[in-house]
Amino acid sequence: MPEYLAPGVYAEEVSFRQKTIEGVSTSTAGFVGATRFGPVSGPPALLTSFLDFERIYGGIDPLRYAGVSTTNHLAHGVRAFFENGGRRLYVARAFDKASDTDLGVAAFDLGGSPPGGFVLKARHPGSAGNFAVTISVTVGPNILVQSDGIGVLSGALPYDTVYLTDKKATSAKLGTRDIEGTYWLEPFFDPTTNLDTFKLHAADPNAAELLASNLVGVAGLGVHVVTANVTVSRLGRFVADEFWGGLAFHPEHPQALTRVFDPTPVDRSTSLFVPLAIDTPLTNGPEILELILEALPPGDASPPTPGQLLENHTPPVADPRQAPLQLLALLTHGNDGKLPDGDAYRGDADAAGNKSGLLAFEDLDDISIVAAPGSSLGGLVDGPTNLTARDVQDALLGHAERMRYRIAVLDSPNGALPDQIRTWRGRLNSKYGALYYPWVRVVDPYTEQEIITPPSGFVAGIYARSDVLRGVHKAPANEPVRLALDFEFLINRGQQEVLNPEGINCLRLIDQAGLVVWGARTVTSDPEWKYVNLRRYFAFLEHSIDRGSTWAVFEPNGPDLWANVRRTVEDFLFNEFKVGHLLGTTPEEAYFVACDRSTMTQNDLDNGRLVCLVGVSPLRPAEFVIFRIGQKTLEATRR
Repeated sequence: MPEYLAPGVYAEEVSFRQKTIEGVSTSTAGFVGATRFGPVSGPPALLTSFLDFERIYGGIDPLRYAGVSTTNHLAHGVRAFFENGGRRLYVARAFDKASDTDLGVAAFDLGGSPPGGFVLKARHPGSAGNFAVTISVTVGPNILVQSDGIGVLSGALPYDTVYLTDKKATSAKLGTRDIEGTYWLEPFFDPTTNLDTFKLHAADPNAAELLASNLVGVAGLGVHVVTANVTVSRLGRFVADEFWGGLAFHPEHPQALTRVFDPTPVDRSTSLFVPLAIDTPLTNGPEILELILEALPPGDASPPTPGQLLENHTPPVADPRQAPLQLLALLTHGNDGKLPDGDAYRGDADAAGNKSGLLAFEDLDDISIVAAPGSSLGGLVDGPTNLTARDVQDALLGHAERMRYRIAVLDSPNGALPDQIRTWRGRLNSKYGALYYPWVRVVDPYTEQEIITPPSGFVAGIYARSDVLRGVHKAPANEPVRLALDFEFLINRGQQEVLNPEGINCLRLIDQAGLVVWGARTVTSDPEWKYVNLRRYFAFLEHSIDRGSTWAVFEPNGPDLWANVRRTVEDFLFNEFKVGHLLGTTPEEAYFVACDRSTMTQNDLDNGRLVCLVGVSPLRPAEFVIFRIGQKTLEATRR
């Protein structure tokens, strides 16, 4: 209560509005699995299109394990997710390096002295790191202006790398030092002229310095800023090259090569969207420039010196990527490691706290659907793939149960016959998971051939589409499977009569409906939670009330607070009733909320607990639509 200590008029803001609860989103998904590129730890990237996935995680090209090519099922799952109506997707990469010495990172060493003095490498491991890098050197116009006996470098920036030329008098000297060569600029205040100017430093720190204000009196003297342009050309299904222009050579420059392509970036955007990293111990611009020039192709003549290369350089053309001085480097030895096991899917945390796999999803509050497309590949074959497939599904279910407001979309193993999928289903029991069968036949955009892919990517997208168009209360079934050409097996009614009661959701070809999802059950033995939409709708209610009631924490635990909480929850449920998400013709039939002394004991009050009891009457799907038809006589009445 405010204090009133002096006479006067006090205007105070008060709220007469009731606290409100906003429904949480239920359409955001999280996929974990193997990709061809991308970060292996840290916060998972949020994708809003398949183009985002291609740029960060390497596209839909096949993966390669020990030289054997395999379909990139996670990429196909991401594509299916967005094509079927998904809008927001997090991806966590599961990567297992081939060995302790083979980290799977592609690289190219420019050589020179010292060895390893300038190494181009892919930022992340993976076969998509084997891309081409073009570095072109561009020499700008003369920036030296001579006025009243003082030299001024117009438009120069601190730590620019410059090249000095004197084409009319090549033997001219400034003092005892040859003025031709490459230098870097250090800001300097000249007390003689009271002007801010630059010192010019050569690559050798022991060499004499030049002062920009003293660069006068030499006919034809020119100072030219030297910059680099870098182009990364990905191999595979990528639309365009990636280009960075006007980069400096000195590491202290804000637009330095080593800053733009920092191997240990501070900001997450560089880690995600800049695929190239440059590692060098060199400390100044002329050193780095000369090493790059030494690595340029020499042509038919003997290898030219860096000075000759720059002096013979023609003015830059309109497109800087077509500059004559170009170095083309192909990064090699990037690989996808070995087939990730269950531990790689579960994830881990390193010393810096960066998490991987499913563990990284635990820090994200908005995910409501999790899946691991491709993890069930080879699940029926005895061996490591069988163990991995079962282990990953256990990890998905454990994650969903631990996070409470999520559901795991599980794939059946490829090639499973109806009796085999029944055996597979028999070891699963959780109200937080749903199993889908069989796999989906699509056209691979990489090979333009038909392949089969796991259904989880399609189903997760259908979940999201149904949530947006109808609501999470509606069973995500009787929905078309977009992109699908066919299914691995065509399931008939008799087979589904065996599979459906066991909680195996079939994808079927239905007359007049096409290729659709024809099941909406969880893999639980508890009949109270056997429907997917029921489990997800309660997760929606619980999560919304959880998030929308945090204001009540540490409030005085008395009748005023109880009434406020009760009204807040009632208003939220009344809105759910009005839009048809609850069963009943009146609010009293649809839900109840109790928060008073009948729900709390004195022990609860003494221990700071507020207990609110909420009951709702949810809608269950009309899984069996039954019409009873009989003959009617004139005198017959309806029973």
